[in-house]
Amino acid sequence: MKHDALPSLLLLPFPPDPLSRSSLDAAYRPSLTATLSKLRRPTGASKLVVAVACPVLHGQFRWSKTLSWPQAQKLVAGVYGLVSVVCAQLGIGTEVDGGPGSVDSTVVLIDHDRSRHFAADFRPAIEPNNTTVVDLPTFASAYHPWASIFHVRSELGLEVYQSYLRFAEGKQTLLHEQLIPVEGGLTMNLAQADASELPAQTSTYPVVCLGGTFDYLHPGHKLLLAAGALLLQVPRKDTSSRPCRYIIGITGDDMLRSKKFADYVQSWEVRARNVLLFLSQVLELSDRGWKKGTTAQVEEQDGDFRATFREGTIQVQCVRIQDAFGPTITVEDIEALVVSGETRSGGQAVNEKRAERGWRTLEVFEVDVLDADEITDEPSKTESFASKISSTTIRQQRAQAAARTKI
Repeated sequence: MKHDALPSLLLLPFPPDPLSRSSLDAAYRPSLTATLSKLRRPTGASKLVVAVACPVLHGQFRWSKTLSWPQAQKLVAGVYGLVSVVCAQLGIGTEVDGGPGSVDSTVVLIDHDRSRHFAADFRPAIEPNNTTVVDLPTFASAYHPWASIFHVRSELGLEVYQSYLRFAEGKQTLLHEQLIPVEGGLTMNLAQADASELPAQTSTYPVVCLGGTFDYLHPGHKLLLAAGALLLQVPRKDTSSRPCRYIIGITGDDMLRSKKFADYVQSWEVRARNVLLFLSQVLELSDRGWKKGTTAQVEEQDGDFRATFREGTIQVQCVRIQDAFGPTITVEDIEALVVSGETRSGGQAVNEKRAERGWRTLEVFEVDVLDADEITDEPSKTESFASKISSTTIRQQRAQAAARTKI
């Protein structure tokens, strides 16, 4: 993989506690602004992985980890929201394949407990658990090489950075100019909660479903896809258990012909491939890192693209949908449905249809809607497309750019 095609890494230290959109803004905006400014290239697009170190998982044993989904998605939404705000202010495109000057950013949570001590001779290895979140040693083992590594110039930032470098030793030869310190913000110290104070832990599911258009894959889409992945119950690879299934309904081309700037809607095949490419960055683990490439090995049939990750323990299926229900009323063993703020009513309609069939209803999980406006303390639940990151806006921009070239 060419150096220009490699992603860069921004290591963000522990999030503020208590967590709010305004406290995240104070903690992370300076680091994101500095990093995104440096990655903006007039001659091409850049890629960035934003890794947030935090003790997101709980459980004594590796194969019995749990997380609080509301808390985890709130953190991911907050960081994607900040990325969107900063990019809007700097005039940086955020979609996949956004062209020159764009930065395609992916947010991942890295389970890291400051109180965990490693022996002096500890050698990190890839040790996935029953969730899609991995710990810092596993992340360091599986994600490399990087074009640049950005780290926060603060006490907590340096602590995470030094731990990462120790775990990543031998994975990549790094030059001094590839290690870039950036300014940190103001972060409240983490409160050390005991087990009785932990937020309620969320059940995970063997089959999770969501749907959308996924046109010009942008931070709002990435949040939805990442939040759904957090609900997957990943089986052990050394058992006979079936892989967990992540079913993604993607709106068919015919249903989008009435969209604004419909001539610039990407084809279903392009949208499905971009979904699988994004999820490969979130789900796949290999000791060869990025050298293996993040392009998923996809089985493509008409309206049905499939890929497997983590040695066959996770199966992702993108299916073409031609109505509001898609696979939720054709696949009985779906257990969880992920919706966004503007599609919450669809969850109720789906469960009514399933009840008519005598099927069990789905657990419905709602993610925040990202606003490209300034950060407030409350997550947006707006039904309006005007204030959130929008594929319509991206299509409009492309239409306007095309019109200018004809003048």
